[in-house]
Amino acid sequence: MNPRPMSPATDDLEQAADESRPSRSQIKREHLALQSLAEQLLTLPRQQLEGLSLSEATWVAIDETARIKDQRALRRHYKRIANCLARENTEPLQALLAQREAQARAASARQHQVERWRERLIEEGDEALGELIGAYPEIDRQQLRSLVRAAQRDTERGRPEAPRRLFRHLRAVLDAAASNT
Repeated sequence: MNPRPMSPATDDLEQAADESRPSRSQIKREHLALQSLAEQLLTLPRQQLEGLSLSEATWVAIDETARIKDQRALRRHYKRIANCLARENTEPLQALLAQREAQARAASARQHQVERWRERLIEEGDEALGELIGAYPEIDRQQLRSLVRAAQRDTERGRPEAPRRLFRHLRAVLDAAASNT
């Protein structure tokens, strides 16, 4: 029994159709990305989610999440939400998540900057104090100087109170300077 002969035109059409369809691996990667997006979506506050134009089915799935306690059931539920998201425009959600991630990175960078200034002020003293005053001239020099001295004393004694006060003061100053910019 001979297989039916294919014309070259039919063979080209089938090959073009195969190339236009995504591979099974690609489909699986996309679905896993949607599941990850569903998990991230559930971490967002409801107020931010309401700004997105989600379908009724997606809202029902999101609302059902609160009653699910079992981890295996929760995994299946993420897949359900991912299926709902596959029918949605996820660009606004991805933009919202990217914005939140950028804000978290900026806050973390601000914390690290304050921590570096505190460490330098405690270790280097007047030299670092001069640099900080040069960078932020609106700082109350006298208050900062007394906080640094107290932090240096408490650090030598192994007490955390004054270094914490210095940290809070530096954070307030740097945040105020950032908001004025």
